Amino acid sequence: MGKMDVPWARCMPARMVRETILQVGLAPLMGLYTRLRVFGAERFDDVPPPVILVANHSSHLDTPTILRALPLQWRQRTAVAAAADYFYKKRAVANAVALIFNTVPIMRRGGGGVGSGAFDHVDRLIQRRWNLVIFPEGTRSREGELGRLRSGAAVIAQQHGIPIVPIRIRGTHDAMPPGRNWPKRVRGFLSRRHTVEVHFGAPITVGPDEDPSEAMLRVRRHLEGDERVREQVPQPADAPVEATNGHAPAPSVGRFEAVRTTAERERTSPAA
Repeated sequence: MGKMDVPWARCMPARMVRETILQVGLAPLMGLYTRLRVFGAERFDDVPPPVILVANHSSHLDTPTILRALPLQWRQRTAVAAAADYFYKKRAVANAVALIFNTVPIMRRGGGGVGSGAFDHVDRLIQRRWNLVIFPEGTRSREGELGRLRSGAAVIAQQHGIPIVPIRIRGTHDAMPPGRNWPKRVRGFLSRRHTVEVHFGAPITVGPDEDPSEAMLRVRRHLEGDERVREQVPQPADAPVEATNGHAPAPSVGRFEAVRTTAERERTSPAA
């Protein structure tokens, strides 16, 4: 899978082009349909990179929304895990999404194992202090509800001794649900925009002997909106910030199919 990677998309010229596309192209376009509010961005002041950023997934708007919400210095050192069987089937498409979103191939949505060394490129990224966005549901939720979370993000965090920062996204499914190729306003073009919220949660540490599925249960509590989840950050982020200054698909193979709890196996939320 590492052979599918597009490493040139992480060089400085590509990063400059990507920032221009995001700020000059995507941000104004998304602003026609959505109003972005960011909560908890100050957490990154106290968390050293790299981290695994774990988010719920219900829209193609999720990735650019997360990138827009991240502080600039974090955004420029963040890669996004993408589905190898969706974005990397054609080289031209792979090059385009890698340039625009800095994607890395990391899984096949239908599952299945891969050979040894298939994720060496991910390990190298983290060793070079790149952050990684992972959508652990493996695909967009068709109804906007949180589906089963695979444990791969916790496995990576545990192996590299780095924290998970959970990200709860609200509003992108309403603005652009699966099946739509373009965002929409609430009731037509002249109606109000959808409010999109990004909540960065407190960092979650995966213990060296902890079952990764147990760590993902803590991640799930944040993604489901359980505000009682508080780790390693002394002050909660409860003041919204308008993201107008640049202050923003998932492992299921091999080691990413780590141990799942009975509750996860029995969950019937929509998958693919």
